[in-house]
Amino acid sequence: MAEFYRFLASYEVLIYILLAIAGMFSFRWAWRSWQEWRIAVFSLEREFSARRLGRSIAISSIITMLFCVEFFMASFIIPGLPSDFFLTTPTLDFISRPTGTLSAEMMTQFSSLPPQAETVDNTGCIPNQIMITFPQAGDEIKGAIELAGTVNIPNFGFYKYEVAPLGSDTWVTISAGRAIVNDSSLGRWDTTALTPGDYQLRLVVIDNQGQILPACIVQLRVVPLQ
Repeated sequence: MAEFYRFLASYEVLIYILLAIAGMFSFRWAWRSWQEWRIAVFSLEREFSARRLGRSIAISSIITMLFCVEFFMASFIIPGLPSDFFLTTPTLDFISRPTGTLSAEMMTQFSSLPPQAETVDNTGCIPNQIMITFPQAGDEIKGAIELAGTVNIPNFGFYKYEVAPLGSDTWVTISAGRAIVNDSSLGRWDTTALTPGDYQLRLVVIDNQGQILPACIVQLRVVPLQ
């Protein structure tokens, strides 16, 4: 169903244009069929004209109905859907406050990963729009911390923050939020479940059309509690 809604929303204008062109031809056909039926003299000629008129009216009705369905879905149904409805990301709980605790299952994914090269792409960090201000790149962290930063873009939908071993692309979602944040708390993150080492933390922002923006990524080190 999500694919169907995404198709209607993405190609709304194109659908209107195609239906308008098809409707123009079908209504023209119906008009000409009606004219032929009206002036037909012989019974056989009148019967053929009536058949053409019936088919043209049926096709015109279908096109009109499709136009109404597209308009109703695009104007009333799709805008009311949650912004994450179109995404294939894991289900996130937006109601509760982000706790940032990784499950044992998620930790199993990390423990089986081999060490990777140390490369971090932070090109997605945009001042005053998508930023992680704490922890900062190179920081050492331990225990439960409060993440801080900014998520403030036009057409904002929601954000999530994820962690992965340094150099790995196996990201695990820690938590998420649906409110705009300006240099304030993004949520909590309990790092005690992680094996001490180097990690990358990324902030992913999705707009209300389901478009995923480039992530802001910082490299950090998790150290054990003393």
